[in-house]
Amino acid sequence: MTTAQTREPSRDLAARREPGRSHGRPISDPRTRGRGKRRIGRWAQTLVLGGLGLLWIYPLLWVLAASFKDSLDIFSGGLGLLPDSWHPENYLRAWRDANFSGYMLNTVLITAGSIVLVVVRCAMAGYVIARFRFLGRRAVLAVLVATMFIPTGLFVVPVVELSDLLGLLNTRTGLVLAIAGGGNVAAVLLYVGFFSRVPKELEEAAVMDGAGFLRVFFRIMLPLSGPVTATVVVLTFLSSWNNFFLPLVFTFSTPQNRTLAVGMMAFQGTNSTDWAGLAAAASISLVPIVLLFLLLQRYFVEGIAGAVKN
Repeated sequence: MTTAQTREPSRDLAARREPGRSHGRPISDPRTRGRGKRRIGRWAQTLVLGGLGLLWIYPLLWVLAASFKDSLDIFSGGLGLLPDSWHPENYLRAWRDANFSGYMLNTVLITAGSIVLVVVRCAMAGYVIARFRFLGRRAVLAVLVATMFIPTGLFVVPVVELSDLLGLLNTRTGLVLAIAGGGNVAAVLLYVGFFSRVPKELEEAAVMDGAGFLRVFFRIMLPLSGPVTATVVVLTFLSSWNNFFLPLVFTFSTPQNRTLAVGMMAFQGTNSTDWAGLAAAASISLVPIVLLFLLLQRYFVEGIAGAVKN
């Protein structure tokens, strides 16, 4: 055996003993390369999603910025967010001069009444459909689902005629009943999915203690449906708070009963529009929506997740 032949095995042995080197050249660990690629992928994903998120909320940011500008600055500034000069008096003009304080009170009362009626009605309907077997149960569910595809505008004329017949037209009570009287199919289906998973032993134990239907429902079943109720509250709040058509029809003769959505028409004149005041009014109307969602977002997500799981 020659001298060269005896040196080659010892060189390979040294390379194997020294981690990260092969034949004297450094080699990269596959796990290190994998972590590097995953880190780059996460950064790229964050940048892309961050850009899309910024693009998504940009109209909201623009409205908030426009609420502090004057009307000339809104058009001359284009898509820019920072105003040349700050005008917080836009909020004072919207709140006091345009009567948004009264519109806010009307909107809160009408929305609260709608939420109470929708929650009680939809929860009870979902409880009966989920827990009781009666003739026509499937037909009721089919009719409820079918109403989802009917445009809401078709019901306006009969609702107005019925409200006028009952003496509820141009009143806040009539508007609450009109808004809460919709099908609310999504809310009913959410409650059906939840109550169908509640163990029957709870009801049987309550009935053995002498509880009737209403007591079982209001004392046991409804408190258990917290996440679903939070979801229904958020959905009903958004629908009632932003409703424009029904409040417009119901307050033709009573402008003092207008809601925030209808009250924004006050900023539009015959020949001009107060865009700065309109932006301030829109920002005021958005504050309760954001606060409610931040307060109930955890329950809202749990309710939606439970419905999707079912």
